[in-house]
Amino acid sequence: MQNLAEPLTERTQSPHDVPSLGRVRLPISVIVPVRNEARNLPACLESLHGVGEVYVVDSGSTDETSQIAHSFGAQVVQFHYRGGWPKKRQWALDTLPLSYDWVLLVDADEQLTPKLTAEVQRVLRDPSIDGYYVGLDMFFLGKRLRHCGASYYKLSLFRRGAGRFECRTEDQDESMCDMEVHEHVMISGKTRTLEERILHRNVENLSRYIQKHNEYSNWEVRVSNDRAVGHDQLEPSLWGSQAERRRWLRKNLLGVPGSPALFFLYRYVLRLGFLDGVPGLIYCGFQAIQFFHVKAKLYEAKVASRSRLGTDVHEMSAQDQNYVRH
Repeated sequence: MQNLAEPLTERTQSPHDVPSLGRVRLPISVIVPVRNEARNLPACLESLHGVGEVYVVDSGSTDETSQIAHSFGAQVVQFHYRGGWPKKRQWALDTLPLSYDWVLLVDADEQLTPKLTAEVQRVLRDPSIDGYYVGLDMFFLGKRLRHCGASYYKLSLFRRGAGRFECRTEDQDESMCDMEVHEHVMISGKTRTLEERILHRNVENLSRYIQKHNEYSNWEVRVSNDRAVGHDQLEPSLWGSQAERRRWLRKNLLGVPGSPALFFLYRYVLRLGFLDGVPGLIYCGFQAIQFFHVKAKLYEAKVASRSRLGTDVHEMSAQDQNYVRH
């Protein structure tokens, strides 16, 4: 499926002449993908004070996201997704005229801390490393989740041109989220893990959380039934990196009867999610529910596939054909 994303950059000033960003302390390019993130974005951009340049890659937000980004001196780029590959963040890496040798990927609900900023400043001097994993401290419903298995690492900081997102399927559409979710950045060079962590503070409501994870489960089902040819991908491995272990567990748990309940017990009991109180209970519950959604949608796809094999495609109604596609 062809990607019909169209670049439209809203620029009001040069990235090297932005008073609100102040003196450049970190010579890096930061990419922040957004869509209707007016509540989260101010704290995110405030934490980026002093970086070389900030690109906010929007997807036609209908709230004040664009205005807020401009008020912090960021450059706003509009990304119009029509399906296919690449998606938002890889498109930004391929398309934007980035000015610095290092790229940092930050979500709108994430914030850098002063300690993390200082550590990044130090590690950029090491010419032997091409990428760094950054851990996330998860805040959910106003509480930091210290258990639940909620904390994880992302390869978020890397040399420009040294990292690319894996493509797990090219057959994607708007129902599957317009940016990379569980795809990972892959780097051929040396990587390390930073000691300091990013704060992940999502202040949106649970309705938005559920909406996003519905799109994520659509994506999970599609990649479970497809595999991109000619693209590098992170392989599932029980003995590999954290991302490889998580992928191995999800792949092997999907076919186990009652796996959503087992997944809940794993996070809530074995990973001590109950110590995180009510937010921990809700978080673990939602994680298990999403797992159940993936299993249910996989079953739906199998039923639709059997129906398609038993019916001439030209005799199927438009509604049935749409059911099979999604």
